[in-house]
Amino acid sequence: MAEQKENKNNRIKKADIILLLGIIILGIVMIIMIQLFKKPGKKVVIEIDGKEVDSFLLNEENEGLKKTYKSYDGKGENTILIKDKKVSVISADCPDKICVHHKQIDKSGESIICLPHRFIVEVKDE
Repeated sequence: MAEQKENKNNRIKKADIILLLGIIILGIVMIIMIQLFKKPGKKVVIEIDGKEVDSFLLNEENEGLKKTYKSYDGKGENTILIKDKKVSVISADCPDKICVHHKQIDKSGESIICLPHRFIVEVKDE
């Protein structure tokens, strides 16, 4: 009889499920709101090995700008392209090429990172 009471206390109740679903829905709504209210960035900053090496405005003047950077050890390269006021890494000679497959970025706070080359492209609102 004591076992039956223990089993009843350990079961998931309807209120637990409702609470869990409420938390999940709230989390999804918050993620959507954050994405909708991100500001368009004005500036692209390039960092290599933690040091800022270059920056460009995301404007018509820099439309079509293509620039290649050597990695921190001089053994690798990453090439960026600014197009339609967005920036992307269009080529890299790192083994995984995650940075090349990343979508274009244009919102403040977004970044593209190439870990093997310690290369960061970040959009800022400055």
